Amino acid sequence: MTDTTIILILYYSKHGNTQKMARLIARGVQQVSDCEAMLRTVSVDGLDSDETSDPLITEQELADCDGLLLGSPSHFGNMAAPLKTFIDSTSQLWLNGSLEGKPAGVFVNSSSIHGGQETTLINMMIPLLHHGMILAGLPYSEKALLFTETGGSPYGATHWAQTGSQRGLDNNEKQLCLAQGQRIAQLAKTLKHA
Repeated sequence: MTDTTIILILYYSKHGNTQKMARLIARGVQQVSDCEAMLRTVSVDGLDSDETSDPLITEQELADCDGLLLGSPSHFGNMAAPLKTFIDSTSQLWLNGSLEGKPAGVFVNSSSIHGGQETTLINMMIPLLHHGMILAGLPYSEKALLFTETGGSPYGATHWAQTGSQRGLDNNEKQLCLAQGQRIAQLAKTLKHA
């Protein structure tokens, strides 16, 4: 089991869209040999959420992961408060350097096509940089990035859900989620065994 590379997919999902992305990203992780996806969510502290099926994250699980994918809906160009609250509580991991040198990526969805997806992705990267993580986006060799008209960014996978979460992920968005999971898993595996 020690040779298994663990990729933590930590997300908050209010209407299930971020969760759907997380599950696709997990499938991408699982496509890399000797890699395992660990799906976790955060406590919502009384806020409404449709997401209840994945376990709540522990600080130890974050410390022990070999790579991280962080996902959130876009809330006014920033990550959702429950996810930020958890990230803000990880000062001890920062002090210990627990996440230094581990690869990380970010993913997001929004209800409008210009709903702050890229600013949310960038804002989610900032605490990961403070933790000393190695950020990896999606290269343009991922052909879906060239053809998407709805979601997808070199900063990370995105999804446009439309108002009321009426729109499911299209094929390009799905492919980018899978690719992002694969990419972080491959990087984590390489770094772990270097």
